[in-house]
Amino acid sequence: MEHVVVTGAAGFIGSHVCEALLASGRQVTGLDSFDSFYDPAIKQRNLEGCLKHARFALSTGDIRDNVMVDQVMRRKVDAIIHLAARAGVRPSIEQPLLYQDVNVNGTAVVLEAARKYGIRRFLFASSSSVYGNNEKVPFTESDNVDFPISPYAATKKAGELLCHTYHHLFHMHITCLRFFTVYGPRQRPDLAIHKFARLIEQGEPIPVFGDGSMMRDYTYIDDIVCGVRASLERCKGYHVYNLGNSNPISLSDLVVALENALGKKAIIQRMSAQPGDVEQTYADIRLAKEELGYDPKTALRVGLASFVSWLRREGILEKAF
Repeated sequence: MEHVVVTGAAGFIGSHVCEALLASGRQVTGLDSFDSFYDPAIKQRNLEGCLKHARFALSTGDIRDNVMVDQVMRRKVDAIIHLAARAGVRPSIEQPLLYQDVNVNGTAVVLEAARKYGIRRFLFASSSSVYGNNEKVPFTESDNVDFPISPYAATKKAGELLCHTYHHLFHMHITCLRFFTVYGPRQRPDLAIHKFARLIEQGEPIPVFGDGSMMRDYTYIDDIVCGVRASLERCKGYHVYNLGNSNPISLSDLVVALENALGKKAIIQRMSAQPGDVEQTYADIRLAKEELGYDPKTALRVGLASFVSWLRREGILEKAF
């Protein structure tokens, strides 16, 4: 039975990935620090289903703790899916040293443990933010990503470089996945779709930064999980793939789509554009389609309806964060 370690297991993407791996018959060890960036109780709830599973084990600790990481990785591990990171573009501008420490040093600790214990397959969660304000769209994996515009983006680019170094020196099979604006059930409460949905439901104004023309390639969680699973099964050599929906929409159109999903009108509060925010993201997913069989199927309208149903089922729309 294949044993996979998932770092950041209690997070939005991590908890869905753990469930999918368990459903595929694998043994899964989840590693998470339950950091207070948002309420740790939310992360505990994310893992409720996994914790009932006989093939799931949870280790609590920080990826910067090399002793703890060593203890997890010495357990005959076949592959690592490294999702743990300090997230968010805007907070990274306020705390760049923390982001550097967690995202770069932490990734180095996990890579070194993989090398030490002969773990041959390694998936690294990168981000569409590495493209910066790339003028060429859609973004392709061969584009120059030497010009990040936030500390968060810079740490993700640094993580990709560390991964390539470990592949080159130690012949590890490593795949870096550039996620494009993932949404769906369990999405972090600070992210736009989640935050906007709560505020619209409560009749509160939503903060719209800039003129609403900013474009994002919104990707539903189920499609991302399919891409991660395919990457794990085909992890050989060193590769970078975009995992997006390849159908960007404007912030203004997103608000309209949320209004339709909620059946309520939004109150718009115009705000100045924020430093570090890229103007658009747009994934070229041809490489992932050709080499992974990646094929995102969830239209935004369908994904938002599912997300709103989850919010209402969990009673989240009435809560303040």
